[in-house]
Amino acid sequence: MTTLPRPTTTLTADDARRIALRAQGFLGAPDRRAGVRGVLRHLGAVQLDTISVLARSHELIPYARLGAVGRKTVESAYWSDAHAFEYWSHAACILPVEEWPHFAFRRRAYRNRPHWNHQLPDGVYDQVIKQLRTEGPLTATELGGAKKTNDWWDWSGTKVAVERALMYGEVVCVERRGWKRVYDLAERAIPDALLHDELDDTECVRRLVRLAGESLGVGTRADIADYHRLKGEQVDAVIADSGLVPVEVEGWGKPAWADPVALATPPRGRHRTTLLSPFDSLIWERARTERIFGFTHRLEAYVPKPKRVYGYFAMPVLAGGLLVGRVDPAREGRTLVARQVTLDSPKAVPAVAQALVEAATWVNCTDVRVERVDAPELHEPLTRELAALLG
Repeated sequence: MTTLPRPTTTLTADDARRIALRAQGFLGAPDRRAGVRGVLRHLGAVQLDTISVLARSHELIPYARLGAVGRKTVESAYWSDAHAFEYWSHAACILPVEEWPHFAFRRRAYRNRPHWNHQLPDGVYDQVIKQLRTEGPLTATELGGAKKTNDWWDWSGTKVAVERALMYGEVVCVERRGWKRVYDLAERAIPDALLHDELDDTECVRRLVRLAGESLGVGTRADIADYHRLKGEQVDAVIADSGLVPVEVEGWGKPAWADPVALATPPRGRHRTTLLSPFDSLIWERARTERIFGFTHRLEAYVPKPKRVYGYFAMPVLAGGLLVGRVDPAREGRTLVARQVTLDSPKAVPAVAQALVEAATWVNCTDVRVERVDAPELHEPLTRELAALLG
């Protein structure tokens, strides 16, 4: 059994919450000079997802921290100048290109994987590599086919091959075009100094544990492991020399570690008020969200409609450093529609109205309509507040 070092620092639950908010870019003035790329580096990973309601999740992440940054600016910041690559981290994520060496352990694990759900037809892998080398960046369709049928799992042999090459690290997703991955050879897409910097598994995991701790500010073993989807035993093996320091957080009841830089200065500054993507790294781990914010969050997009409680793409509302409600949004022409709004208390009305109006402006909507508020008596106050903000 590993003996854990005794914490020398005790944090209150509120201290831990503010440290986490600052680490995730929601407390204090945003670094607008670093922009979207700064957000990506700060978080270490930005999750991708196919669902688009207000916008896709990887667009919502910088919006939540920086405000109304242009959506074309977001895409350009991620994909131009070989700044980022897509790979498997917390899930499918955009990652800073400088972290390429630190996912070598995962690429090796895929290469050594004995069983796959999709069979790789003979000769197709080499053909895909040859075609990319000859023709340059291509989608799976341009390579010869993505799916055999409309079923999401029914990949063509070409799709199987190029996805396998991506997992192995021989191919890189260099952008999303109409939500399709655009593949290129890693030898062209990744700078030479990074491409050939192959670290051993321990070095990779140690770096990712440190990055997770920095991005979280403070977290339990499970929090840190979940950030880049590491195994608990992998975290245990390196956390003592990761640079993170053990702390005790009142009320958590579990050992925790913190970024020493996060402990060096008290977390102060202005809180962001915003809608959060359900795939935002501030809230993507349910147990952590409940522990820090006392807020139970579950994405219901994949829940049968009759069983949904809060709506298809309910977005938590962050205000004053707390999660104060949820909004399930939709768009109808130039109107942002709040199909369902859940408020923790009447005090949340102004914050939810502000978050809705700012989001509407960002996606070029000129009006906001509220269809349902779980507390019916708050429907009229919320509508009145929106009308005042919209002028």
